[in-house]
Amino acid sequence: MFCKRRTQTAAVLVLACLLAACVPRQLLVNEAADALSAQGQAEEEDIGLAREASAFYLKLSESLLRQSPGHLALAESVASGFTQYAYAFVASEAERLLNTDAKAAHQLNERARLLYRRAHRHAMTALEQSSPGLTVRLAKTQTQSPGAQPWVLKPDQVGVAYWAAASWGAYIALSKDDPDTVADLPLAARLAEGVWRTSPTFGQGAAASLMGNFEAARPGGSMAKAAAYFDEAIQAGGGQNPAPYVAKAEAIALSAGDRQAFEFLLQQALSVSAKRTDLSSQVMRQRAQWLLDSVDDLF
Repeated sequence: MFCKRRTQTAAVLVLACLLAACVPRQLLVNEAADALSAQGQAEEEDIGLAREASAFYLKLSESLLRQSPGHLALAESVASGFTQYAYAFVASEAERLLNTDAKAAHQLNERARLLYRRAHRHAMTALEQSSPGLTVRLAKTQTQSPGAQPWVLKPDQVGVAYWAAASWGAYIALSKDDPDTVADLPLAARLAEGVWRTSPTFGQGAAASLMGNFEAARPGGSMAKAAAYFDEAIQAGGGQNPAPYVAKAEAIALSAGDRQAFEFLLQQALSVSAKRTDLSSQVMRQRAQWLLDSVDDLF
């Protein structure tokens, strides 16, 4: 689900300047936000081009989002952009450097952590704008009695809520020395559950895969339940989305020390991603290959 970064969005700003004299400012902001969010949902096949264009796109979109913080589509685009940039281009590089340059790896991880926090902040602000009190209700769901009505989202909140939860989980994972941040793990998991309950097949299995990651990460989590979520994610993507295979390999097989299952799942990811040209698949293909190349160090 990696988003494309298009520099054509500059045209939106030019148009805005031309119309500024006769169009109400907020209407102009909203129209520009619509255009930018649509650009962010397009796919880019070239990883290098996506990385080079990301900084411009994200800064431009973030600046506009600050003027219209409740714009759900733009908030989703911005949150997904920061989250995916941090994952694909910062945190992944940190992992590759860990054994050769620990200091550089630490610096990159800190940068990734702050990018995840930034993504989460934008997403949660938009959710709170669309449903005042949502954060409080989210916290209250933790204390609900068994059999209480499951917490769900409005359909138009699903995308931005997914990225709020995904970025939150990634931020927590890189904040192990901050007890207050780690304590928010149940809240992040509940938000992910809201996405999954509202739209179980969201993102070709992305919602179910995120549930699997949270279940595997939480203290006392059930690996069997996490594996079931990953299998659900694979099925939701018709077996053609490489991301759940990689996620299951890392969260389940690697944790269990099952090298055979680990390699099998990653080979599945490589096979599936070879048939796709979207950027998300290419990122997952690179990660699957790197994990396979590192297998002797991991087991």
